[in-house]
Amino acid sequence: MAVATVTSVNVKQAVPFFGVTNMESSLRFYVDGLGFKMRNYWIPDRGEDHPDGRIRWCWLELGEAAIMLQEFLPEHRPKETLGTGVNVCFQCEDALALYREFKSRGIQTRNRPFVGNRLWVVPLTDPDGYRIEFSSPTDAPEESELEEWRWLRATK
Repeated sequence: MAVATVTSVNVKQAVPFFGVTNMESSLRFYVDGLGFKMRNYWIPDRGEDHPDGRIRWCWLELGEAAIMLQEFLPEHRPKETLGTGVNVCFQCEDALALYREFKSRGIQTRNRPFVGNRLWVVPLTDPDGYRIEFSSPTDAPEESELEEWRWLRATK
């Protein structure tokens, strides 16, 4: 039993690590569009790492959540579709407030926000096809969809 205790205390965070095809496009989406902050990055400077003066890897944070991005070298890009079968879900205080913020920055969602599993879900797809969702608890009926015209009228 002591081994399980040591293991659970030692684990701090799970951080999705996305391989991306274009770092600039991904940074526009995550930093400019969603509001992530870059906390660390790597620009290759050794010959064997194919230096080009651009960010190749970075650690991004939004609140207490984090993701890592690393650009594939052209010769190492996978032929398979990236992110197939995986959703990364960020649990939030108010996913609908984030939806409005994202929308004001020009970010489009896959669908309108909806209720699933007693959560408001804001579904997004990044430039490489990774599916991410921002969710927050709700008492709204299951399968409800956000009706923006009601929200707009209520805020005026």
